[in-house]
Amino acid sequence: MVKEKAVLTGMHFMSGDIACAEGAIAAGCRFFAGYPITPATEIAEHIASRMPKIGGVYIQMEDEIASIAAVIGASYAGLKAMTATSGPGFSLMQENIGLAAMTEAPCVIVDVMRGGPSTGQPTLPGQQDVMQAKWGSHGDYEIIALSPCSVQEMFDLTIEAFNLSETYRVPAFVMADEVVAHMWEKLVIPPAEEIKIVNRKRANMPPEKYLPFMPDDDLVPPMACFGEGYRFHATGLTHNEYGYPRTQSSEVQTKLVQRLCEKIRKNADKIVRAEENMLEDAEVVVVAYGIVARAALSAVKKAREKGIKAGLLRPITLWPFPEKTLAKAAENAETIIVPEMNCGQLVREVERITKSSRVFHLAKLGEEPHSPMEIFDFIRRKHK
Repeated sequence: MVKEKAVLTGMHFMSGDIACAEGAIAAGCRFFAGYPITPATEIAEHIASRMPKIGGVYIQMEDEIASIAAVIGASYAGLKAMTATSGPGFSLMQENIGLAAMTEAPCVIVDVMRGGPSTGQPTLPGQQDVMQAKWGSHGDYEIIALSPCSVQEMFDLTIEAFNLSETYRVPAFVMADEVVAHMWEKLVIPPAEEIKIVNRKRANMPPEKYLPFMPDDDLVPPMACFGEGYRFHATGLTHNEYGYPRTQSSEVQTKLVQRLCEKIRKNADKIVRAEENMLEDAEVVVVAYGIVARAALSAVKKAREKGIKAGLLRPITLWPFPEKTLAKAAENAETIIVPEMNCGQLVREVERITKSSRVFHLAKLGEEPHSPMEIFDFIRRKHK
């Protein structure tokens, strides 16, 4: 029996991890499988407490591989399902993330990034999983990845991740970092009826006419779930619209994999989110995401005070990357600066899109994210 309100409306003082957990619950998540790992453990801890009170299920699995497998199974059983992890666990999940992409199982994976590689720095921030989110599993497929920069966005973007996952039947990632996950800020949760919730497109034809992987015009197939009277295959093998394996057919492989990619690429304009600050006349464009974007905004404002026309582009969707927004911002820019907590990941996308010879990367690894003064000093040195 449900004993507690699912959506804790009103104003709260929360950490990012707890806000993420509450966002998942508000989005309709009723299944969580995970394994403790710093700095994402508080998400699992909070959901473990809340799920039984709202009619949901929490399972601590034996490892991260089992966790994502359970999430895929729950998704196919009709539940909105999520797991949360950090770099080492994210690495272990990659094979089954590919399975989720291939079987088009909507699910959400939260990756609270920390310093790596390997065990790395469990309690310190990083942004080193950006390319792994895009390319971590083998083969061609597309995913959606969102990057929050505040406690409020940990809540809001977790809901958005569920909505996008359900809409396009893909794994959707929330790519947070340790600072955003562990900071405490004000969180405003609106009334439940004001929260936009999207549910997957369901099969509405007779079972005998159902083709589980026959897409609609939006390239997304309606989804029947286990136990609803539909018989179908769900396999990681190359399959046709019936779900039957056709591993030796280049025609089936081409048609299937291109659709898995195109259902995101052709809808990118509907998916992409970015925040633009003072870009209208910017001669220096700073591209930053996550916790680094907060320092970058302060640096841009200080640059303006000193007479430097600087602006900030904050990708909210890391994948698909906001290519059109960046290309427009870069048209009149003399300099583009990309501060990241890695040795050079998203900066490669910036270089590819802008084709500018004046793209500068400001890397920082270790204990703390960039300070506003570090970014401002870099802006001043590189600005002509």
